[in-house]
Amino acid sequence: MDIIAKLAEELNIRKNQAEAAVKLIDEGNTIPFISRYRKEATGALNDEVLRNLYERLNYLRNLEEKKGQVLASIEEQGKLTEELKHQILAAETLVVVEDLYRPYRPKRRTRATIAKEKGLEPLANIIMQQETDKTLEEEAKAFLNPEKEVNTTQDAINGAMDILAESISDEADYRKYIRKVTMERGKITSTAKDPKAESVYEMYYEFEEGLAKLAGHRILALNRGEAEKVLTVKIEAPTEDILRYLEKKVIEKDNPNTTPALKAVVEDSYKRLIAPAIEREIRNELTEKAEDGAIKVFGKNLEQLLMQPPIAGKVVLGWDPAFRTGCKLAVVDSTGKVLDTVVIYPTAPQNKVEESKKILKQLIQKYDISLISVGNGTASRESEMVIVDLLKEIPKPVQYVIVNEAGASVYSASKLATEEFPNFDVGQRSAASIARRLQDPLAELVKIDPKSIGVGQYQHDMNQKKLSETLGGVVEDCVNKVGVDLNTASASLLEYISGISKVIAKNIVAYREENGRFLTRAQLLKVAKLGPKAYEQCAGFMRIADGKNPLDGTSVHPESYDATKKLLEKLGYTMEDVKNRNVEGISKKIADYDALAEELGIGALTLEDIVRELEKPARDPREDMPKPILRSDVLEIKDLKPGMILKGTVRNVIDFGAFVDIGVHQDGLVHLSEICDRFIKHPLEAVSVGDIVDVQVLSVDEKKQRIQLTMKIGGGKSEVQKKEERKEKQKTTKPTQKPKNGQRNRRNNDRVRKGNNFFDGIIIE
Repeated sequence: MDIIAKLAEELNIRKNQAEAAVKLIDEGNTIPFISRYRKEATGALNDEVLRNLYERLNYLRNLEEKKGQVLASIEEQGKLTEELKHQILAAETLVVVEDLYRPYRPKRRTRATIAKEKGLEPLANIIMQQETDKTLEEEAKAFLNPEKEVNTTQDAINGAMDILAESISDEADYRKYIRKVTMERGKITSTAKDPKAESVYEMYYEFEEGLAKLAGHRILALNRGEAEKVLTVKIEAPTEDILRYLEKKVIEKDNPNTTPALKAVVEDSYKRLIAPAIEREIRNELTEKAEDGAIKVFGKNLEQLLMQPPIAGKVVLGWDPAFRTGCKLAVVDSTGKVLDTVVIYPTAPQNKVEESKKILKQLIQKYDISLISVGNGTASRESEMVIVDLLKEIPKPVQYVIVNEAGASVYSASKLATEEFPNFDVGQRSAASIARRLQDPLAELVKIDPKSIGVGQYQHDMNQKKLSETLGGVVEDCVNKVGVDLNTASASLLEYISGISKVIAKNIVAYREENGRFLTRAQLLKVAKLGPKAYEQCAGFMRIADGKNPLDGTSVHPESYDATKKLLEKLGYTMEDVKNRNVEGISKKIADYDALAEELGIGALTLEDIVRELEKPARDPREDMPKPILRSDVLEIKDLKPGMILKGTVRNVIDFGAFVDIGVHQDGLVHLSEICDRFIKHPLEAVSVGDIVDVQVLSVDEKKQRIQLTMKIGGGKSEVQKKEERKEKQKTTKPTQKPKNGQRNRRNNDRVRKGNNFFDGIIIE
């Protein structure tokens, strides 16, 4: 297989782009470095395409390696034909290679191998040839052998049929067809092990849906329900059609002596050997696709969360809410330094509200606090009520934000938090983290395992290695897009920079502590274990504010410094102009980028990047992201009424909708069908984590703490509204006869498919 051509075809890029990217990857360059500083070579492939290319490159190389192993094994057995070799070399997936290898793979002892050991293979051949004019009992007499436990003719026939059943099962073309027809026309079903038990899986107690239409989040929900022993999940294949296909392939002659036996063989082969294997393969394939989809969504959500704009220049009070143990507070200055910590008890069972307010007023006055960051966990609602009352009592304008505290407890109990705050307990660390993740979400959230940040679904059920690799890649891309201040960045942040390992990150911090702040990027070469290759990869993403060289404070790579100096001289600028940010408008002085790039000895794309950076040095891409909503009043779920229009923040996006924080303790769900008027396959086509959106309340269930929202404001009636109207209408009409199980099941499935179920796909995390 021509891997380069295959990559170009799959990713819809030119072959020379794929070739250049593969070469750069093989040379040890990181994805962020290639994406940012090797645009000429790759034709400006972005990091998303490059990561997809890297993933597929590894798969295709593993595929080629597997083909080599299989060919060598079959050739060693002396059974490799030109036709088989061609089929193996042409295979495009590992599944196809495994199917072709199946007949030649060394087997454990099976019923077929035992029958062969008893000398029954010739009898199997007689049956398969379908030419005998004798009954099988007569043919079998010649194979009786008490020493090998072939005592009767039926023993012999059964053994021969076992050999044939395994032979049919091993046929790659048969499996390919059966897998295809099962995926196209089969369905998945689930039933409850205890239909009377209450659980979050009730919508799957009588469920069936075509495999071809099954949504990824339902697959993951079914898998979890099965793992928790609540559901029994099965695949129902078009069995009769498959058996007819196999009979047509196997039974070539209408011989009354062999046809009945071969029909029995076909049925045994399919039901005992092929069907269970195909079901496992399809379940695995569906799960893998569902996981890939969920991981992709998780990655997109994580990227949006990490790229939320920092709230700079404010002293923030971090508030980790709790009941019995009290609310932990941490005052953090504008640089992220913790100035003070305290515990107050405004919530049950102590309810020391006035005492707590007094402490809060003192802290706000002493440290000039202008913003309170409140975690959204236990006692968040009660804490919010206290804060709102407090804000009405003080003359100073102070606002608050409810932040997602997912992962704060994980961080506060970690080794990293212990090293960072050795004298704090876990509550104090958590409060500090809640404050800092508002000041600079990226710098703080990199300290937490991405899986614990809480913007995915079913993350604990999926391939953890693949999830970690993907999320790690997302964090790496985000950190490198923003860049880091070399003199203030923590080791946790530095280790995500291109070319920097955990060890080197710690060495950078150690060098900084021992020798003082970095004055130039070139000093990085003095850091232990940071060699020329690592320097090449990381230097452009490291920033030095007020260093010796003004270019060290930009994303211009040191390899382009000479060209940048020539550019500045040619257009009448000096390095002092760069330092004082007086280079705005430089792009208007360039008439022909290609000609100037050639004169400077760099590529045109690199020149464009340099000019863009000189005009806005170290520009933070997070500036374009929506700012968080700052609140000064509280809203309760009982205050919500259908028709109310509110502004909210998208907290999580999953396959069937988006959860929006509207200032109530419980986030509301905007179902996929309620996101926009146009048809979309996935919510990510319209919304992302962190987006500020206008929503309208559709319905509120105080008992279940569920809020249904729509983003289709001012338009026609939504699907949920229509459903509610149908329910009201049904209450006033004559009751109909109770549907039978099958009818109820079909109606339930129709409702699920239309997407009107409030929690379509149940649990998320």
